[in-house]
Amino acid sequence: MQAKDVMKTNVITTTPETQVAEIAKLLLEHHISAVPVVDADNRVLGIVSEGDLIHRPELGGRRRRSWWLSFLTGDEELTQEYLKTHGSRAAEVMTRPAVTVTEDTSIGQIAQLLEKRRIKRVPVVQDGKLVGMVSRADLLQGLAVAKDREEEAPSLDDRAIREKLLATLQKEGIPDNYVNVVVTDGVVHLWGLVRSEQEQQALHLAAEQTPGVKAVEDHLGKIHPGTLSD
Repeated sequence: MQAKDVMKTNVITTTPETQVAEIAKLLLEHHISAVPVVDADNRVLGIVSEGDLIHRPELGGRRRRSWWLSFLTGDEELTQEYLKTHGSRAAEVMTRPAVTVTEDTSIGQIAQLLEKRRIKRVPVVQDGKLVGMVSRADLLQGLAVAKDREEEAPSLDDRAIREKLLATLQKEGIPDNYVNVVVTDGVVHLWGLVRSEQEQQALHLAAEQTPGVKAVEDHLGKIHPGTLSD
């Protein structure tokens, strides 16, 4: 499997001018751990994560740097740290350059990247522009339905089914902010969280009515206050 087989395409983003308080609200409201910062052409400039905001003075989390570390650290790094802890806009607090992958990156490579960089999610870009997001949960969902770890890519039919279903959800306005779709051998696996039974039924129905679908496996859960981000 590759990024395009498990990525979420409905990505929450910010602009360089987005205020830090607004970014914090986005992370909480959408139950996510990071948000890409994009320009007017949807190109990824950086990413703001929970880790970028956790040391803010407002939270009493400002780092106290030892005198010898300050002595050894260059002025540029000190400046960047100050911007992260005191900046008011995304452009000032974001991590740059953002770590990204392409649609064709295998889920195995993505898993290694997340582990190596100690991050929870990574933007997917194509021709430099944002097309999706892959989180640790998305990788586990792909792994959970994979029959053979040696088989990197599902059939073209499976990919066509996924693309059609995602297009239907967007066209019909069916909420899918917290939902992911993985297709194997014509079986649609619905993962993620829904707000109500009606949303769950709508997603299930849309999947069933997508041409080529043999069956639908529902792994959806309900959103509850305090749901952890991925």
